Amino acid sequence: MSEARDLIEATTPGTVLEEIEELGELTLVIAKDRLLAVARFLQGPPLSYVLLSDLTCADYPNHPDRFRLAYQLTSLESGTFLRLRVWAGARDPAVPSVTSVWKTANWHEREVFDLFGVRFDGHPDLCRILMPLDWEGHPLRRDYPIGGEEVEFSHHVLGGGDTMPRRPEA
Repeated sequence: MSEARDLIEATTPGTVLEEIEELGELTLVIAKDRLLAVARFLQGPPLSYVLLSDLTCADYPNHPDRFRLAYQLTSLESGTFLRLRVWAGARDPAVPSVTSVWKTANWHEREVFDLFGVRFDGHPDLCRILMPLDWEGHPLRRDYPIGGEEVEFSHHVLGGGDTMPRRPEA
């Protein structure tokens, strides 16, 4: 077991559901109801993961909890990285907001909400950030209808049969 897991389990037993170490990267799967407590613990000493550099979401329609979130954390003191994973649920996907711990979560959580529809309970301003305010649905969900429009292409974009501009020869 990793030091991070040992320290988390010592303060909040039963929180880490799984530990994965692959190619030198550590991932801890956390119970979603303990996410905020774990975030607060990780942000302070001794681990000092003060930077949430990214938050991503993946949609697994056949998994009972469907939406898996991944929090990419960085400790500026030790230079180490840690990934937390949390399953948000299928029917009404929601997890606690970590904006009170990492300010960067504000925009990351809004992006995941906008594109996947995962709610972040306690977020100060959970609203669309990328899609128009009147957009219906969440376009990165696997069950979102794929649409599009016909685009006409021409092989003679620049005229004369040349499709790519060329550099003048020296």
